[in-house]
Amino acid sequence: MNLIPMTARGAEKLRQELQKLKSIKRPRIIAAIAEAREHGDLKENAEYHSAREEQSFCEGRIKEIEAKLSNSQIIDITKLSNNGRVIFGSTVTILNIKNQEKFTYQIVGDDEADFKKNLISINSPMSRGLIGKKNNSTVVISTPGGEVEYKILKIDYI
Repeated sequence: MNLIPMTARGAEKLRQELQKLKSIKRPRIIAAIAEAREHGDLKENAEYHSAREEQSFCEGRIKEIEAKLSNSQIIDITKLSNNGRVIFGSTVTILNIKNQEKFTYQIVGDDEADFKKNLISINSPMSRGLIGKKNNSTVVISTPGGEVEYKILKIDYI
């Protein structure tokens, strides 16, 4: 069984979604199904079929979240001492050597990744290229536009 790495913030976000699904969405769907049943013939009842489909998606998401949380390895980067290496959860500032653009990314779990918020998945090519590297190292990352060379400027465990 593979453990799923996630930050403490990511695990809390999943727990909140799970709680909302179980306490708010699930009862609302059950009520919608009960109301649709009162309308009579279920074979031609679009509201009933729609509510059942929504119930199926909701239950599937609940099972998915429960499985992820039960197989999670929660890593709180703030409790680790900074050894100068890029690891899961670290925040990395890099410099594109060619065009001198700076970027700052935090390496997070798949469910937490949001490129617009500078949160990149541990399984992304960028993360895989950075993991294990030290401050002031130069790394070459394969991108769809070709290989790009970056210099690691700063590694934070925040």
